[in-house]
Amino acid sequence: MALVGESGSGKSVSALSIMQLLPYPLASHPSGSILFKGHELMGVPDKKMRALRGVDISMVFQEPLNSLNPLHSIGKQIAEAITTHFVKSKQEVQARVEELMDVVGLSAQIARLNNLPHEFSGGQQQRIMIAMALANEPDLLIADEPTTAVDVTIQAQILKLLADLQHKMGLGILFITHDLGIVQRIADRAYVMHNGTLVEHGPTADLFANPQNDYTKRLLASEPKGRPEAGDVNAETVMFGQDLKVWFPIKKGIIRRVVDHVKAVDGIQLEVRKGHTLGIVGESGSGKSTLARALLRLERCSGKLEFQGQDILALNGNQVRPLRAKMQIVFQDPFGSLSPRMSVGQIIGEGLEVHEPRLSAPDRMHKVLDVLAEVGLNADMAERYPHEFSGGQRQRISIARALILKPEFIVLDEPTSALDVSVQAQIVDLLRDLQIKYDLTYVFISHDLKVVRALAHDVVVMQNGRVVECGTANEIFDNPREPYTQALMNAAFNLTADESGVLAS
Repeated sequence: MALVGESGSGKSVSALSIMQLLPYPLASHPSGSILFKGHELMGVPDKKMRALRGVDISMVFQEPLNSLNPLHSIGKQIAEAITTHFVKSKQEVQARVEELMDVVGLSAQIARLNNLPHEFSGGQQQRIMIAMALANEPDLLIADEPTTAVDVTIQAQILKLLADLQHKMGLGILFITHDLGIVQRIADRAYVMHNGTLVEHGPTADLFANPQNDYTKRLLASEPKGRPEAGDVNAETVMFGQDLKVWFPIKKGIIRRVVDHVKAVDGIQLEVRKGHTLGIVGESGSGKSTLARALLRLERCSGKLEFQGQDILALNGNQVRPLRAKMQIVFQDPFGSLSPRMSVGQIIGEGLEVHEPRLSAPDRMHKVLDVLAEVGLNADMAERYPHEFSGGQRQRISIARALILKPEFIVLDEPTSALDVSVQAQIVDLLRDLQIKYDLTYVFISHDLKVVRALAHDVVVMQNGRVVECGTANEIFDNPREPYTQALMNAAFNLTADESGVLAS
């Protein structure tokens, strides 16, 4: 069963209610009933719910990095899902952990069970969460946006994995998503939520073929459309990189001797012209985000890297700081990148305090209000805090924070991945408008190829830290040459989860 709707419609709250995980007393159930196998869950004692959670009912949360303990290895956390409920020997637990890693397609990572969550890519983190949820073979799996942060091929593999597990285990799945394409692929029935209420439900095929509610019709019609305005092919080069490398050492032994390297970025060349958008696509772990951080000197790298003709790898920290106003980044997770202790006005204005310290407080606030208006937010939102906003609104705040310094170059790292389709379309339109208005240069990283197509002039396809294929957006999308690129396009545009050639392989 799929539960769909825009940000703030009540999907996740409904799922948390089943698990009795609402933040009491901030939220509660004045009435209603929740039946699981004919037994009432509403108001049951905590001890009984703890026995059900992770055994009969499991949940995969939307943001894996926020759900995984940053201080514990992934092997320990998967094992904990087992040992919390059952007494097993160390050998049995270890065997089950390795079996689960294999089940979710991470057999190659079994040697890294002692690594911490942040050492894995977003797609790998999500698979680790699924392994934990499936550890005790539950009857009901609640999946809250489990494919939001993963690329199209991994998305197809996760959907295939869930379908296979469902077939083997008789698993019931409540799938929460904003991706209507996924709903069509996997759901027997679909329920549409809006402002906390169900507006329409029924068999998926009937609902998509003949929606009755106006909101459902608008939701089905929403997706990023159009193409960017043609860029000037003779425009100056803003960012140029040649033979860029970011290698992370692998240390072993008591003295932590370096035995090898993880080659996250391995000899990449790229060029971004003024007013253009370079789209970077590839699977999780291909090195996209590492490359983005390297371009902004947020990650140590080697090779040649020039910004507006200046070699920025030769600069020290103090010399780079003035360039920060010209180079900005919008991160993938707006909630994680916005300080919960600062108001929106303070967050957006912080860059002005650093780069324009002589600006008076009233003038600074005036600029903050101006940029809030530019990204489609109201002036009264400046006094509120990030947790009071939806995902789409938080992403607009992140864009405003980058935009207020009037940068010339912005890296957008998966800025639409956690947003529903209608908000994705709004963010894409906003970014296109801002690019035209300020002649901005973007590097746009995404696993959503439909969004990339709507924004990018040129595209680089990455795999295992290297460039597989590059060219104009039309060349890459309409006539991909490399098998890997073709597989990405098939997974994104043409094939269903059951038919995908990527899955078959």
